[in-house]
Amino acid sequence: MARTPSNMLSLGTSAPAFNLLDTVSGNHVSLESCKGLKGTVIMFICNHCPFVKHVNPQLAKLAKEYKSKGIEFIAISSNDVVNYLEDSPELMKENAINEGFIFPYLYDQTQSVAKAYKAACTPDFYLFNADLELFYRGQLDNSRPGNGIPVSGEDMINAIEALLADQKSPKHQKPSLGCNIKWRKDNEPVFQ
Repeated sequence: MARTPSNMLSLGTSAPAFNLLDTVSGNHVSLESCKGLKGTVIMFICNHCPFVKHVNPQLAKLAKEYKSKGIEFIAISSNDVVNYLEDSPELMKENAINEGFIFPYLYDQTQSVAKAYKAACTPDFYLFNADLELFYRGQLDNSRPGNGIPVSGEDMINAIEALLADQKSPKHQKPSLGCNIKWRKDNEPVFQ
């Protein structure tokens, strides 16, 4: 498995808008329609990546814990599903149900949203404030598959708590690490 770090988009960046298929509901949803009152966590994930599988239970737990506090979670998969069939929209829906995701799991068919966010890996995390300005980007915590560190969500929790307390962004933000996003080649067909 490739170990690709996130690009660390500049803090204060406005969240790029999107309107994508929610694979669970079958509806198209926009960032505006599913953002949180106090903050929004946008995650680039996929089905097949071992780094994502490693943190899925914690993602489901955090979304449930912080929803009542005004923080919404949104997951996006931008992988090339022609060459990575496990990441297809049908299997995204199945995965979301099996993992207990209460948040939208969106399919970025053209990969334009991942490019707008400069997403590089799965998982890649972004926390935006109520005005959709970037407050935190980077890792969920120090746990990785096989390193023996339990998944805690510590870095993301610290960032969310700072946001909710009207504090400054965490000073030290470490890049996320995971599998590279599987980019389509320009001449490949788009999955239908």
